[in-house]
Amino acid sequence: MKKKGEHSVRLLICAGGTGGGVYPALTVLQTLADEANPVLWVGGEDGMEKDLVSRLQIPFRGIPAAGVHGVGLRVLPGNLMRLAKGTIASRQILREFQPDVLFFTGGYVAVPMALMSIPRNSLLYVPDIEPGLALKTLARFADCIAVTAEESRKFFSSGKRVVVSGYPVRPEIMKWDRRAGRARFGIEEQEKVLLVFGGSKGARSINQALWSVLPELLGRMQVIHVTGQGDWPLVDEQRAQLSAEQLSRYHVFAYLHEEMGAALAAADLVVCRAGASTLGELPYFGLPAVLVPYPYAWRYQKVNAEYLASRGAAVVVENNDLAQQLLPVVTRLITEESRLAAMRSAMLGLAQPRAAEKIADLLRELAHSPAQKGRMTTW
Repeated sequence: MKKKGEHSVRLLICAGGTGGGVYPALTVLQTLADEANPVLWVGGEDGMEKDLVSRLQIPFRGIPAAGVHGVGLRVLPGNLMRLAKGTIASRQILREFQPDVLFFTGGYVAVPMALMSIPRNSLLYVPDIEPGLALKTLARFADCIAVTAEESRKFFSSGKRVVVSGYPVRPEIMKWDRRAGRARFGIEEQEKVLLVFGGSKGARSINQALWSVLPELLGRMQVIHVTGQGDWPLVDEQRAQLSAEQLSRYHVFAYLHEEMGAALAAADLVVCRAGASTLGELPYFGLPAVLVPYPYAWRYQKVNAEYLASRGAAVVVENNDLAQQLLPVVTRLITEESRLAAMRSAMLGLAQPRAAEKIADLLRELAHSPAQKGRMTTW
C-alpha cells in the first residue's frame, strides 16, 4: 500500500509579470492537482500574479525584483538593489520551504530565485518562440527546458535538455466546442463570425481600426469584440452609430473570462495580438488568424506571428497598417472558403493539447530525481 504523500511533489513555482508566464503555470498546477502538495508560488511584491494566485487560495510569497537590461543609468542602481534584496529573500524561502522541484515560467522575478536554487532540480518553461533575456538567463540554471515549439531549440545551449511540450491551454477554455460556443452568443451555424480582441488589457489601435469599418463588416459577418476595460467607456458611442440590425450582429464585451473559449470556438477568423497564448489557444481551436504584433515591446510577438504565418495558419498585419488593411484583409479571407479551410487545417496541425500533461510529467520526473550539482552552463 502507498503511504500518504509518497508520490506528492513539493513544488515551488516562480512566475510573474504577465499572463504569458502566469497562466501556463496555473494550468500545469491544475493538472498536477493534489500531487502538488505542498505548493508555494513566489512572485513579485506588486505583480499582477499576486491577486490572481491569492484569489485561488494558492500560498504566495512576494519578493523584490526588477529588470536590469535596457534600463537607464538613473534607474539601474535601485533595480540592482531590489535584485540583491530579492536574492536574499529567495535564499530564505528555499531554506524554509525545501522544494523537491522548482518551476519557472519567466519574468525577471524568477532570476534571484534561480540564482539561489542550485543544486535543486528545476524546470523552465518558455512560452514564446524566442526567449527574452530573463528566460535566457534562467536557462543557465535549469535542469530541463520545456518549449512551445521545435523552433525554440536553437536559442539554447546544445548541452541542455530541451523538450517540446506545446503551450498549456487553460481547461476552462478547452471545454468549449463550436456548437456550444455559437449557442452562447446566439449565432446560427451558417453565419460567418469574426472575433476581435487585443489581450487582457485590450488594444486601442485594434479597437479603433475595427470601429472605423464596423458597419461594413457587420453587413457580411457577425462580430464578437472584446475591447478590454480601458476602451469600454467608448462602446456606447460606437453602438449609437449602428442600426438595430447591425446591433444584433455585434457582440461586444469588456472582458471574457472562461467564456473566452466560447468566442474562440465560435469564430471563423480572429484578429488579435501575437502573445504566447496564441501559440496554444488558436491551434487548439484550429482558428485562422490575422495577427497584429504589439509594436512597443521587445520583438517576441513579431516572432510568434511570423512562426504561425510561415506555417500557413495566419497572416500578419503591422500595427501601423491595420487601419487601412483590416477591412480588405478580413473580407478577402472570410469569403475565400478554400483559403480559410487551408489555414484552419494548418493551425490544427500545430495543436498540442497534452502540453500541460507533458510539463507535469517533467516536474514529476525531476521531483523524484537526485539534485544535479554543478549544472550551470556557459553560453
